[in-house]
Amino acid sequence: MNSIEVHAPIANGVPQSAHLSRTVTRTKKVPELPLLENRNWLIHLHYSRKEFVICKILLQEELEKSNGMCEYANYVQGLILRHEGKIQESLEYFQTCHTLNPRNVNNIKEVARSLYLLGRHGLAIEAYLEAENVSNKPDWDIYHNLGTCLVHVNEHRKAKEYLLTAIQLSHQEASYVELAKIHLLENDIEGAIGIYNAALEWYPDSSKLATSLGLLYMTTGHHQRAFEKLGSALAHDPMCTKALLAAGFVMQNYQDFDIALSKYKIAAQFLPESISLWNNIGMCFFEKKKYVAAISCLKRANYLSPLDWKTLYNLGLVHLTTKQYASAFHYLSAAINLQPTSAKTYMLLALALKNLDDPDNAHHAFEQAAKLDPNDAAVALNYGVLLNSVGEREKASAQLRQFQELAERGSGLDQELLEAAQNLSLSLTKVNKNYLETDANEKCKEDETNDADKVKNDGEGSVDTHEMDPDEV
Repeated sequence: MNSIEVHAPIANGVPQSAHLSRTVTRTKKVPELPLLENRNWLIHLHYSRKEFVICKILLQEELEKSNGMCEYANYVQGLILRHEGKIQESLEYFQTCHTLNPRNVNNIKEVARSLYLLGRHGLAIEAYLEAENVSNKPDWDIYHNLGTCLVHVNEHRKAKEYLLTAIQLSHQEASYVELAKIHLLENDIEGAIGIYNAALEWYPDSSKLATSLGLLYMTTGHHQRAFEKLGSALAHDPMCTKALLAAGFVMQNYQDFDIALSKYKIAAQFLPESISLWNNIGMCFFEKKKYVAAISCLKRANYLSPLDWKTLYNLGLVHLTTKQYASAFHYLSAAINLQPTSAKTYMLLALALKNLDDPDNAHHAFEQAAKLDPNDAAVALNYGVLLNSVGEREKASAQLRQFQELAERGSGLDQELLEAAQNLSLSLTKVNKNYLETDANEKCKEDETNDADKVKNDGEGSVDTHEMDPDEV
């Protein structure tokens, strides 16, 4: 029996077995190379969700697998470290990114940002200038940060030029704010107001811009405009704490303490540890003559910031008003140690010393107050009252005349000061009148005594005489 040969089917003239053999051979020759940065999407996902713990685990795995050559892993690691406050370590990771890809503008910008946060402003400027050269198109962020860095090296003119360029490229709110700050550093308040008005045209709903503009209007004395801008800020953001504090301060200046306290009450929910807030609340209670509440609020402000001299000054004022002179002396002395150039603090200290029966030190305190601020009418008047109380009428009259001169030159003096000046003037006039009358009586007595002695000498031996009581004469 003949054997049967089985042949593989032929396709296109080539046996099918040959195709299978070649396919198997090709599959074995494919190299198994690890793919770098194949998990960038997962890293970005966890980073954008702020899941930094998981993200750092993934980053560590990627950096170990790539021997530190994964650019995106280094970049995100730098961002996370900066977020944690580890600026120097973040700078090292960004420098690694720059080494791996020196033409990447974002890497250079992050290096510059870390240098800026480290206070190395000169190097940050160089890095931003390098980023400007590498960038293919103008980038507002580079110009904005260049302007910010130049402010710190006192090159205000160049800073303004870069910020204006940034504003021309993109009307960003941050650029307007930085430009306004430069004008304020140059004491150009009107220029800063113009910048904020221009910014509000692009961001009419910004409570931050409206609040800053309102505060500048308060500085220039335009209280109506200030209140309008602060009201606009609160209309867009009723919980804007900065605007609430400013609006409360305006109402406090207008003696509307209840409305001011209502603003402060809302702000206290978000700023329970604000020194300014509790200080202003305390002074509102002081003006309403609720002294216990005032002292309580001021002591809370003092607890939050023991070295704030204004709070100590206000505590001294309240204790002086409530006739707690020893406590007033304590707080005012502490305020002077922190701020030795405040004339009003020395004046209040002198009043406390006067009531503590220490006129000598009160005299020295008044002299120091007059030396620090010779144009303060209140110092001159209170000094005159002290001098009058210790019998130095001529010096008291000189201080009263100085007060009258300052009052004529100034305006808006408190009614209590004017009444005190009138009382001092009446007291000095009455004392001078009594002194003149006493002096005249003594002269008259002296003349009559001389006449009696003359009669006695002329009629000696013939006229009965007796000594005369001066009172009878």
